[in-house]
Amino acid sequence: MLWELVPLHRNPMELVEVRGISKRQRRPRILTLEEFFALVKLLHEPYRTMVIVAQCTGLRASEILALRWSRIDFESLTMVVKQAVVNGRFKGLKTDYSEDELPLDPAFATILLRWKAQCPFSEGDWVFPSPVTSRCYHASPIQQDYIRTAGVKAGLGDGIGWHTFRHTYRAWLDATGAPIGVQQKLMRHAQVSTTMNIYGNALMTSKRKANSKVARMALRPALLRTK
Repeated sequence: MLWELVPLHRNPMELVEVRGISKRQRRPRILTLEEFFALVKLLHEPYRTMVIVAQCTGLRASEILALRWSRIDFESLTMVVKQAVVNGRFKGLKTDYSEDELPLDPAFATILLRWKAQCPFSEGDWVFPSPVTSRCYHASPIQQDYIRTAGVKAGLGDGIGWHTFRHTYRAWLDATGAPIGVQQKLMRHAQVSTTMNIYGNALMTSKRKANSKVARMALRPALLRTK
């Protein structure tokens, strides 16, 4: 509420969830392809690339802002997420599953390399260093001042935030027909449902194929051209 991420008049106890009992009050916002393109078009760097990373990987905001170039392998087209940052404080990931190796679609890797060429230098080797502090950004102001504002301008309402892209990534994975076990690995969930255990570990080949389908949906040719 302090960051105005939820309505100020809302009862704060509504934010408390009890596993297995609480139900979501409203469905999470899922973007269509055209809505996503309209939103990205209104963003400038580095927020534009941040949002593309969110939609092409399903990473949480805290993980995106803590990405380091040294953990992205452009030769093997993979990356590993090792930490998260919340309001300048670093922490470990939610579960061991969150450190799973992730595939990079070639077109998505091109977007990252383009950003790397103009990315400010930082001693922390951050993918998204603040030009003011050379440290990691804070997620809440980006959501409030840029993502939400772009959503309003694009006619999507004022409910667009970081987690919108994670929900959309999962929905698009499902739309491509990705096996539920592969979805679990790409989302890096410890559990999505008990039945997922039947599928076991998803091989990198399967993860890459499923991820590329979503990345190609998000990366129309216009996004690959230098602005």
